[in-house]
Amino acid sequence: MVVIKNYMEEVVLNLMEGVLDDINMCKCEMCVMDIAALALNDLPPKYIATEKGELYSKANALRNQFEVDVIAAITKAAVLVKRSPRHK
Repeated sequence: MVVIKNYMEEVVLNLMEGVLDDINMCKCEMCVMDIAALALNDLPPKYIATEKGELYSKANALRNQFEVDVIAAITKAAVLVKRSPRHK
């Protein structure tokens, strides 16, 4: 069975921990998922359906500008969530 997935989700979740370590903020599940959702809404989706597509996307993700764009989106989202967290 072939599954379609947004590879960008994996990239954001993998880079998020490092970014959040640099920002003094809540890292509860709700805040982390809010940051991921906001960041993903600012980034173009990268859908893949095959292992070959995943390898291509991983190679493409190694480009410096790609990583900078993802980190910038995560940072922007983290600032918004830190200002207005949805939890008590």
